[in-house]
Amino acid sequence: MKKVIYLSIFLLFVGVVGYTAQAQTSSKEAGSREKLNVKKLDVTEFFSNENGTFLLRNVKTGKTFVYNQERATTRLTPESTFKIPNALIGLQVKAVRDEYDVKRWDGVKREFDTWNRDHTLGSAMRESAIWYYQEMARDIGEKRMKEWVQKTSYGNEDISGGIDHFWLDNSLKISALEQGNFLEKLYKEELPFDKPVMKTVKRMMIQEEGNHYTLYGKTGTRLSDIGLGWYVGFVKVDNQSYVFVTNIDGSGTKAKNITLDILRKYNLITK
Repeated sequence: MKKVIYLSIFLLFVGVVGYTAQAQTSSKEAGSREKLNVKKLDVTEFFSNENGTFLLRNVKTGKTFVYNQERATTRLTPESTFKIPNALIGLQVKAVRDEYDVKRWDGVKREFDTWNRDHTLGSAMRESAIWYYQEMARDIGEKRMKEWVQKTSYGNEDISGGIDHFWLDNSLKISALEQGNFLEKLYKEELPFDKPVMKTVKRMMIQEEGNHYTLYGKTGTRLSDIGLGWYVGFVKVDNQSYVFVTNIDGSGTKAKNITLDILRKYNLITK
């Protein structure tokens, strides 16, 4: 009987210690996030072999960290990060009904196998299927596209490069700082679109969800030479939210990996 009692007490003690250790770990993580000071960030190590820029903004306080200020103010083609405003415009003007609106694959083999099938607005965002958004842009039309690009003050607002490719290594250009401003307004739902439209696009941007965070993002790559890569979005961490923008002389995948490494370093996302 005594052995049973001692065992029970031991197991209870182990359980309490385990719970306390877990609580302390969670508390430390939450504390590090709350105390994060964007002025003290150091991301140099992540760009030692890369030419690029990184921006992180605390949405609540507006405090912004920028690595490589000169590049952050340089306008570059948005590539597939333009799928974010393209989706907003398409939904707003009803070129598509909702995130589940299907477009049939035309049978043309393209760069990636995941593109070679039917897609919805949401799946084409996740797989970055360019053809879907090109077709939607044609349905939106030049007049409405120009109107909404100007309404959102998106970069240089230049869509003269052709309705279905002006954002792809063409006339439309935007800086990392401008991307950050646009994304902050989307997060706050302060862009000139209907609230349900903005909520839908934000939902389509979700890429990861953890116990304490939700990551929203979109990559973009200049496919002609893989010489420009973007990763843009925002991360909600407990009661804080941060907008991020990265671009490099490389692929969108590499820009995303750099971004995730930085966010992990500062416990904004955890494994």
